[in-house]
Amino acid sequence: MRVVIQRVTEARVRVNGDVKGEIGPGLMVLVGVEQGDTEADVDWLASKTVGLRIFNDESGVMNLPVTSIDGGILAVSQFTLTASTRKGNRPSYIRAAGHDLAIPLYESYCHKVSSLIGRPVEKGIFGADMQIELINDGPVTILIDSRLRE
Repeated sequence: MRVVIQRVTEARVRVNGDVKGEIGPGLMVLVGVEQGDTEADVDWLASKTVGLRIFNDESGVMNLPVTSIDGGILAVSQFTLTASTRKGNRPSYIRAAGHDLAIPLYESYCHKVSSLIGRPVEKGIFGADMQIELINDGPVTILIDSRLRE
């Protein structure tokens, strides 16, 4: 699994013009599920997401996790994170998990993050054509791949 985490002052996701998920200060997370991903990847990434110390403390140092600022989390599925660009100029998505694996792992990730922060995770709609609006704060953008954890 791969996630792209952005520290934001606000973010929202729209489907057909309707807002489906929205947060103020917190984390905008794009979630990509690959073939072979497991609940172990979900557990590790959920913990890493919530524990990531990328918010400023009173000294202006990135030292606080999202829970310390009472921030929200908006998680949106994005299969394009699994793209391979090794050959040619057209990305290959052959490593992307099918719906039978991707949906349960995405939902599990959202549920575990929600449990860790003690509030619901805002979400988009899996597989929908979505538009995301955000204000990246910093900018701070972190890419985490569960296959590179060791």
